[in-house]
Amino acid sequence: MHRLLAAGLTVVAAAALAVAAAFGVVALLNATPEQPNTPLVHYETAPRGQ
Repeated sequence: MHRLLAAGLTVVAAAALAVAAAFGVVALLNATPEQPNTPLVHYETAPRGQ
């Protein structure tokens, strides 16, 4: 009976850890980056009059 209880507690702990990890991954994916959205490459355009 002692081994069955230990196995059950291990299963419950593993399931709780998996759920917590899933919520953590979802929270990280929904986080917005703090870097500015500036382009790295700038293309020069010719004036419209030419």
